[in-house]
This record gives sequence, structure tokens and C-alpha cells, in this order.
Amino acid sequence: MPDLGIFGWMIIGLIAGALAGFFVPGRERMGCIGTMIVGVIGGLIGGFLWVNVLGQGEASGWLGALVIATIGSVLVLFVIRSMGGNRG
Repeated sequence: MPDLGIFGWMIIGLIAGALAGFFVPGRERMGCIGTMIVGVIGGLIGGFLWVNVLGQGEASGWLGALVIATIGSVLVLFVIRSMGGNRG
């Protein structure tokens, strides 16, 4: 993954978490920090799967990191929503 620094990863995480919330049906009230955490965790999971499972090279630049983090965040949100049940 590219060397973006902590602030860069926070921005990527916030955007990826928000995009994942757009793609995954349902509604979570996590707020800005929760969305960022989902995005950062999604980035870690997405990066791990991208490199270790799919055997691809590291992402290049902001766009590559954002795409991988968004895919990972979608997976994280599916897990969160499936564990939470139907909360209305």
C-alpha cells in the first residue's frame, strides 16, 4: 500500500467507509468516527486479501488504496449488519 501517513489513511478510511455505506443496503448510525474506523479496518482487510489471497502487487496511489479500502469496507459492513440483526 502507498505511504500516505496517518492523516492520509484517515481520509481514505472516511471516504471508503462512506462509499461502503452507500453500496451496502440498510442503515447504520455510526457517525464520522465509526465510518472512519470501518474504512480503516476495511482497508486493512482489503489490502490483506488483495496481496495475500489474490496475489496482486500493492496498490499504487490514492485511487488504488481507496478502491481496495472500499471493497474491504463493504465486507466489514456486511459482517456488522449480519451480526446486528434487524434493529429497525
